[in-house]
Amino acid sequence: MRLFNCEVCGQLLYFENTQCMRCGATLGYLPNKNRLSALNPAAGEEGVVSGGTASEEAAQGQAAGADGSGQPEVGAQAAPQFWRPRADPDRTYRFCTNAQHEACNWMLPDDAPDQFCQACRHNRTIPDLSDQQNLERWRKIEVAKRRAFYGFIRLGLPLRSRVEDPVAGLAFDFLADAPDAAQKVMTGHDNGLITLALVEADDVERVRRRNMMGEPYRTLLGHFRHESGHYFWDRLVRDGGRLAQCREIFGDDTQDYGAGLQRHYKEGPPPEWQEHFVSSYATAHPWEDFAETWAHYLHIVDTMEMARAFGVGIDPAADRRNELTAEVDFDPYRSTDINELMEAWVPLTAAVNSLNRCMGTADLYPFVLSPGVVRKLGFIQALVHSLPPD
Repeated sequence: MRLFNCEVCGQLLYFENTQCMRCGATLGYLPNKNRLSALNPAAGEEGVVSGGTASEEAAQGQAAGADGSGQPEVGAQAAPQFWRPRADPDRTYRFCTNAQHEACNWMLPDDAPDQFCQACRHNRTIPDLSDQQNLERWRKIEVAKRRAFYGFIRLGLPLRSRVEDPVAGLAFDFLADAPDAAQKVMTGHDNGLITLALVEADDVERVRRRNMMGEPYRTLLGHFRHESGHYFWDRLVRDGGRLAQCREIFGDDTQDYGAGLQRHYKEGPPPEWQEHFVSSYATAHPWEDFAETWAHYLHIVDTMEMARAFGVGIDPAADRRNELTAEVDFDPYRSTDINELMEAWVPLTAAVNSLNRCMGTADLYPFVLSPGVVRKLGFIQALVHSLPPD
């Protein structure tokens, strides 16, 4: 994830921001530009409340509303209007339809045929938003989904929707448990359809499941990255002619999947599993091994991009052999050398884990990356960059 600054006042912005907290500018994310941009109302154009363009107040750092009131339009108020982003002033944009629910800050060119942005057009089912709890949980899920899609787009991954490919396009069902349902909603993947249980957005319930299932990184973003691994296995491995190479590294995926899961939950991981797998769940079946490794690759490149954006360097005074000295001076999303990634990632995790311990919290990255796991990560890296395997 990169950093963004407000073009009006220079304030540092967060990816989820819809308004600059310093100057009040309305903000929207342009996935085609990879910019979170300050917006000027496209005055006098169809679909816009009449009023001036960027007022003198906006020029001084206080973005005016489209109605000329001087009050910035954000969230649901901004959704029905047209805007000219400062990052692309020659084009007119509109917000994703989900902005009306304050659930998305992504934008589309005003002539785009879709009503939803590159991320939200993949939603097949959303919960009943008249229920306030559903709405709040869904908003949390959408935040995680957009961060996942940021990575998918940066890597140039194929993202066909269910409209483009009704059989195997990528789609999401965000489902709430029925009050009297005997069977609870299960998070999972089925031929392009990813189901996410809405209750996973409840922090207490998610932590309970994390502890019960022994999954140290059970988060909403982790779910999106893991389940997308199954989808991209279909697209890039099975359909991409890399099945034999993948089996050589991850094992025979034709073995019984159900039996593998039952064995995992009954017996747990095999001894010394960390020598070959990134997580205990990865030991259940080669499909889960791939999905877990895929998720970790996405965790790594995105976290390292943010470290690079902040200029984070690691050079501990006690590291006399320079084993933990590193600087992220390359674009992790474009790197095609897994050793380059690891040489920066291992020192970075040592630093952030130590910082977390100083605050009395769990390690940010409590995983061991053995040579066998690094080889698997290298396969994922080569796969997303369409490189031949080593």
